[in-house]
Amino acid sequence: MIKALIVDDEQHNRENLLHLLTLYCTNIQVVALAENVNDAIILIQKHDPQIVFLDIEMPNQTGFDLLRLLTEVHFKIIFVTAHTHYAIKAIKFSALDYLLKPVDTDDLIAAVERAKIEIHNSQNLQNKSLIYNLNNASTPKITVSVKGGLVFLDPSSIIRLEAEGSYTHIFIVGETYITSKNIKEYEELFSDFSFFRVHKSHLVNLKMVKRFSNVDGNYVFMNDGSKAEVSRRKQEQFLEAMRNRN
Repeated sequence: MIKALIVDDEQHNRENLLHLLTLYCTNIQVVALAENVNDAIILIQKHDPQIVFLDIEMPNQTGFDLLRLLTEVHFKIIFVTAHTHYAIKAIKFSALDYLLKPVDTDDLIAAVERAKIEIHNSQNLQNKSLIYNLNNASTPKITVSVKGGLVFLDPSSIIRLEAEGSYTHIFIVGETYITSKNIKEYEELFSDFSFFRVHKSHLVNLKMVKRFSNVDGNYVFMNDGSKAEVSRRKQEQFLEAMRNRN
């Protein structure tokens, strides 16, 4: 069994997540529930959980404050929040996943499955644990839930993303992944990684752009030969972003 701790200031959120884990993730043993940062620190020291499901916005102190107060973080962090705008900061804290409230069952199961894999792999290492140094976080990977499992992507390897209804197609050289998350979530997630929303349906990696054309419409052509439409209202912003790309 994998030991887990739930940290959330609202009782109904704690109980709802506990219910979902009990119902759908039978390999998870929730050892304690905490309603604030101080209680969480005590319970982490007492139970040594392998996963912490962590709310962000709580009275007085945030979930990020909890992580800063710990000398070492030797558990998997799964943020559970109602707010999308903390996603990049969560990556910088080496978060395993970032779940939005109300929690989607499939997303929760996928996050737990990834945690199981990483915990199993880390247990096979010589020191039996994987310790994250918060001041020296490794290159972040984006976890993408796809049909049949998960893929872990380096944002710099992504060429572009294209919306199709409530789904998003993620294009990498020679590969395409389809995920049920909408493109708006990825726009926020990739905001620090040189991506630009050129159209309501297209998010492109500026470092993968080959050329821009305004012949018969506005289009950006990517390194893999694909193209994406650029909306008129986004054109000037896009060109400025291209001039300033790192």
